[in-house]
Amino acid sequence: MDRFFFQLTFFTYVAATAGYLVHLITLRKGVERIATYILGAGLALHTITIGIRWAYGHHPPLVSFYDVFSFLAWSICAVFLLFQAGYNLKALGAFVSPVITLFMVLSMMHPSQMLPLPPALQSYWLPIHASISILSYALLTLSFCISVMYLIQEHQIKKKQLGAIFKRLPSLQVLDKMAEKCLKVGFPLLTLGIITGSIWAEQAWGAYWSWDPKETWSLITWLLYAALLHQRLTVGWRGRKSAYMTIIGYITLLFTFIGVTYLLPGAHSYAT
Repeated sequence: MDRFFFQLTFFTYVAATAGYLVHLITLRKGVERIATYILGAGLALHTITIGIRWAYGHHPPLVSFYDVFSFLAWSICAVFLLFQAGYNLKALGAFVSPVITLFMVLSMMHPSQMLPLPPALQSYWLPIHASISILSYALLTLSFCISVMYLIQEHQIKKKQLGAIFKRLPSLQVLDKMAEKCLKVGFPLLTLGIITGSIWAEQAWGAYWSWDPKETWSLITWLLYAALLHQRLTVGWRGRKSAYMTIIGYITLLFTFIGVTYLLPGAHSYAT
């Protein structure tokens, strides 16, 4: 049953992505609103999917890559819809929805069966640590997408050939401000995710920090985002430097989240 809803969710996200791209290309009135409604329907279906898997497995579906990628897509979608309701950046959906769809594809590439939880994961810290961490990833994903939009818009202005894409994207000031808002919320959540993970590690393995590859790269990622936020708040970093640093931070975050598990397996490796 959950597989049926998962596939239905996926096709709904694809339809929403198509709608956002049509709006970005044509600027047809109402298309962006329809795409947002479709994305909202996809979020509802996705919530049902996660709920079914939770009920079936008797634990939060946050362990395998199938479930983690799925939950990350769900989180990005939920955060984006909340963000869009508050700020209405019409072009943002064309950049965020493909990322949501991509994580759904990554989820589909892994086995969907739910395996019994290893003893170390049989803890109330599982939903706390995993949900906080993934929520921070969702907000940092928005910051990444907005930074990409910033660089595209800046390139258009720098060339002094303001093409059609210029009219479709918000001003540089708005984009920079929105990226900072996401960072200001995403970074504290990332910090809280690391702290809760350390507390959980002490209960499970007897040490708060063991320099496991995932822990090491989590620290590297945290330091990059801490430096970025520090530069923005104290030195006044804005514009291109901040956008590039945000993108570098997000690439490091993805490596920590995905690459470390495949290339540097350790105690934090997910079952695939």
